[in-house]
Amino acid sequence: MPVTLLAQPRIEPTGAAGLVDRYGRTISYLRISVTDRCDFRCVYCMSEDMQFLPRKEVLSFEELDTIASAFIRRGVRKIRLTGGEPLVRKDIMALVERIGGHLGHGLEELTVTTNGSQLRRHARGLAAAGVRRINVSLDTLDPERFAAITRRGRLADVLDGIEAADEAGIAIKINMVAVRGSNDDEIEPMLRWAHARGYGLTMIEGMPLGEVGIDRVESYLSLREVRARLAERFTLEQTPHRTGGPARYERVAETGGLVGFITPMSHNFCESCNRVRLTATGQLFMCLGQEDMVDLRAVLREEGPDGLDAALDRAMLLKPEGHDFVLDRANPAPAVSRHMSVTGG
Repeated sequence: MPVTLLAQPRIEPTGAAGLVDRYGRTISYLRISVTDRCDFRCVYCMSEDMQFLPRKEVLSFEELDTIASAFIRRGVRKIRLTGGEPLVRKDIMALVERIGGHLGHGLEELTVTTNGSQLRRHARGLAAAGVRRINVSLDTLDPERFAAITRRGRLADVLDGIEAADEAGIAIKINMVAVRGSNDDEIEPMLRWAHARGYGLTMIEGMPLGEVGIDRVESYLSLREVRARLAERFTLEQTPHRTGGPARYERVAETGGLVGFITPMSHNFCESCNRVRLTATGQLFMCLGQEDMVDLRAVLREEGPDGLDAALDRAMLLKPEGHDFVLDRANPAPAVSRHMSVTGG
């Protein structure tokens, strides 16, 4: 069962002190899921018949900004807006502008992860609000395969959205989930395509989050295998480049671009974890692969903003040392019941 703040003894606020967990890791990065809704149903992320949260349970923009402000006061320097698909939330630009107003006042970077479907409509607004960098989830460049993976998306819309973001001056990184038997033959073409346009590419291992109706064991592809394959065709050079997240990057000598690897299954990165995740309903998860959480919505609505400092202190005590992802025929079930779209990418 999740551990909530209300079941724990109260800890007095530490004021302006930074957020440091019991393993000595400083939390400087907050990911906010602004909605669990999405206009796609990607096969590794959602089931076909997803039941979304009632809108009345979702935090208001004012509440999201109040929580973000509390984190910034405690030393968070980077915020990423995620979903679901963040850009499908009604009037989302009002929230982007509101949080963007913290840039230069404690917040150093505001970024967005998106499927790209709404980028043509919002790219200029994102740039105007201070978003300088986005991640676009794109697993294939084949229109038919794209429709099969997303169950309803149109590749042309995403490519048009990426072009709009590029035109608006936003740096683009492509996120590609490696799925055996689905897009593993497109990794090299995707790398060449992205780097030719000045975009970064980050590969991601599939994670056992929520029931989605596919054989996760059969579809799992280790990025150790992917990297070994790429190393046969390209010269991969170590680089200290970091963006604040879990990806480890290498430079591809032949293209001059960066390729990142996010390996929660084959080589976890928990020892350097600097982030926590806030759901659209205000549950703060300290680990993507664990169930312990702190209910910031309850704190905010019952105690007001003054109660948030103590809640964040409690969260630091609950942050685990690492996740426990196991995926094999003996353990094919999801590690946690909630879908990736609930916690946020």
